[in-house]
Amino acid sequence: MNKFFLIILLAIATLISATTIFAADRSDPDILRVAILPDENASELIKQNKKLQDYLEDRLDKEIELVVTTDYSSMIEAMRFNRLELAYFGALSYVMAKQKSEIECFAAQMKKGSIMYHGVIIANKKTNINKIEDIRGTNMAFGDPASTSSHLIPRAHLLLNADLDIDDYIPHYLGTHDAVAMNVQNGNADAGGLSKKIFEHLVERGIISLDKVKVIAVSDPFPNYPWTMQSSLNPELKEKIKTAFYELDDPEITKPLKADGFLPVTDADYDIVRKTRTLLGMD
Repeated sequence: MNKFFLIILLAIATLISATTIFAADRSDPDILRVAILPDENASELIKQNKKLQDYLEDRLDKEIELVVTTDYSSMIEAMRFNRLELAYFGALSYVMAKQKSEIECFAAQMKKGSIMYHGVIIANKKTNINKIEDIRGTNMAFGDPASTSSHLIPRAHLLLNADLDIDDYIPHYLGTHDAVAMNVQNGNADAGGLSKKIFEHLVERGIISLDKVKVIAVSDPFPNYPWTMQSSLNPELKEKIKTAFYELDDPEITKPLKADGFLPVTDADYDIVRKTRTLLGMD
């Protein structure tokens, strides 16, 4: 009998020890898995952010694995099930992930001293769409359903400024911002919504021609993409991560992220996103 109880006690002790080691490993892992929002082509995002990977490895003394998931929902779920340590979400996808995960935002994309950004609604120049009211009954392209500037913002702008709800046009979800712009340019969609900075980036790169596409509306400002991390990370590691982003000022690293740098943010900064989501019945 005593031998039996001894075996049970050893098994319990082993389980507790293994659990403690696992928790410790997850709070301060040797490899940090860092996800970039899949708002453009995945292979391009990985290539463009190689210098970010090198910078974080140097500053954090950790191996960095860059991750681009297949879509926004996959990124949210990966954060939920601790398959990522850091993630660069959009505002809406952050709010959705926060509902399911123990995560915290700590820095937001900054451009010209501000953490706010805009969406645009564009139209093919061959259409008769000259103002947002003209979108009624047409093919309207969006990115991912969990996108802020390629779904939430343009939908809200159409509703609040033209009284156009989702049933007043034909929505098409194309996954990424660049897919929206390309399909509008090619005439597969009459109009579309996407991030203003991504649209400008596509024009700069010659992917989108202003001879074929026009901007018909610019949205009100919304809080920019937040960097987030697992709340379970070691406090000392959290501070090192924050400092690394707050001190990041190398244009070769920040430009692919469409930023000049990163500024501190809190969860409350994204309450406007929650209110807009409720307005559109997306809760």
